[in-house]
Amino acid sequence: MNYLIGQYECKLDAKARMVVPAALKRQLPDVEREGLVVNRGFDKNLVIYTRAEWNKILDQLSRLNQFQAKNRDFVRKFTSGATELMLDAAGRVLLPKNLLEYAAIGAELVLVCNLTKVELWDKVRYEEKMDAFTEEDFSELAEQVMGDVDLDGLTGV
Repeated sequence: MNYLIGQYECKLDAKARMVVPAALKRQLPDVEREGLVVNRGFDKNLVIYTRAEWNKILDQLSRLNQFQAKNRDFVRKFTSGATELMLDAAGRVLLPKNLLEYAAIGAELVLVCNLTKVELWDKVRYEEKMDAFTEEDFSELAEQVMGDVDLDGLTGV
């Protein structure tokens, strides 16, 4: 499995198009053929998935018991607004207005690679979120999250 790396600052043009940075595009070899999927994130941001990653998530969602209301509600809310993105000849994608409004994204944005997906944030909101997290906070969080993980990834060892 290939994990995405990097952080990229981008700008939206007047038509809400964003150029996919070349360094990120190189990590997404099938992007021009298969496109991408953008969706709401859990932190008032957007998340961009490759088509393959999005299909894996849909496979997981399809296994939820649809007779339980909470499962139907989650699937409905999670998938609402999901939109296919196709690169144009200039390497741009058109971001949907309703998703940009949801995440309060202005003209300047930040793409942050997060394992197999890319988070898309308004630049100012992302900087505020990161600045609110001190190095000491991060150190404590690392201990809580990773403190019981051995080198083989087994917890509690």
